[in-house]
Amino acid sequence: MDKAEKKRLLKNWKNAEKEKFESTLPVPRETFEKLFDYVDGCLDTAGCSHDLRFTVEFLNNHQIPLEPVVEFLQKNGGYCDCEVLMNVEDKLKNCLF
Repeated sequence: MDKAEKKRLLKNWKNAEKEKFESTLPVPRETFEKLFDYVDGCLDTAGCSHDLRFTVEFLNNHQIPLEPVVEFLQKNGGYCDCEVLMNVEDKLKNCLF
């Protein structure tokens, strides 16, 4: 297998992994972007209380079911609001955007 073939296979694998990850999202990417912006603004003024207070507030305000989103966030390292930004936002941006 030559270098070009290895690059092509790697690119195909990465694309498949991105699609696989994206298929696990409980809400559209745009909703996550809005969630991250909201939580970021709240943390700027109030700081992190080491829970998902602002995340839950956003989800409730937008009538988004809590369980699937919170489960997804925790599965991806978001156990409190600051971890949602540090872990999940970075992961989504690196994988999807």
